[in-house]
Amino acid sequence: MSRHFTAEIDKLSRQNWDARLAQVPAAYQQDWAYGEVMRQHGAKVLRMSVSDPAGKPCALVQFVLRPFAMVGTLALASYGPIWLTDLSVDEKTLALKAIRRAIKLRWPRLVAITLDDEFSPRSFNRVMTGDATVRLDLTQSEDELRKALDGKWRNRLVAAEKSELSFTASGQKAGQYDWLLEEEAKQRQEKGYRGLPPKLTVAWQGQKLAAKGADKKAGIRIWRADQGREGVAAMMFLLHGAMATYHIGWSSEEGRKAGAHNLILWRCMLELKALGIRELDLGGVNTGPGAGIARFKLGTGGRIVRRSGVFV
Repeated sequence: MSRHFTAEIDKLSRQNWDARLAQVPAAYQQDWAYGEVMRQHGAKVLRMSVSDPAGKPCALVQFVLRPFAMVGTLALASYGPIWLTDLSVDEKTLALKAIRRAIKLRWPRLVAITLDDEFSPRSFNRVMTGDATVRLDLTQSEDELRKALDGKWRNRLVAAEKSELSFTASGQKAGQYDWLLEEEAKQRQEKGYRGLPPKLTVAWQGQKLAAKGADKKAGIRIWRADQGREGVAAMMFLLHGAMATYHIGWSSEEGRKAGAHNLILWRCMLELKALGIRELDLGGVNTGPGAGIARFKLGTGGRIVRRSGVFV
């Protein structure tokens, strides 16, 4: 077999990029809209399409470029490439080499790839260990999804389903989700954690609404649980291509006692499945300070994806 993979920069239109991501689950950092948001906030963006030795498209990858050390350029691909076909470890390594060769930046430069994968490519140096996330396969039937729930998780769900909680879907207009971003900002300040800044979340939604193209179901989605007329819990998800990503959540004390997040997440799983979303990313697992959240995510029956790290 020929060993030549080729990578071309900025050859695909947004519509073509979105169409390919509608078929293959991929992290939102590889979504076209994410790159546009980064560009709006001062970064440069490179998007590559990779072909195998037979000329068949096999991968996509988006790099965000920023200055570092005052005179250099950091090109970072977060949770890429997106593999469009089944490739062996050796083939993926050759594709990564083609990607690295295609980036023509003057020195000093640093090309870094945070793999959304569990393999470690040869001829690359790992400069940071990987994290882990929990992902749910939504192509399963409703019965299969329900059976996969942890027993305690399922019991909490059953209790919530029998309670006075009601499940509500909110729209995609700013007035319908601004309050949740505000609650999230309060939580971050109180608990000392970081995430995608609210202004970037709003900008991402704007990008999705402006050019849906092949990704017609994309954008922010909010689901909440109410007791009477009072909202007691809510979750925000980012829909992008074949994947949805849990973004932020909030619950009052009443909501926690009633198992509101169990009800919301279960109903979300079913609604996302009905929309044609193939995979749900519930986000990172931290067995230290975030052990309770980790147990909640793992209780859904999702699989742990252990990413191999950042490579240069």
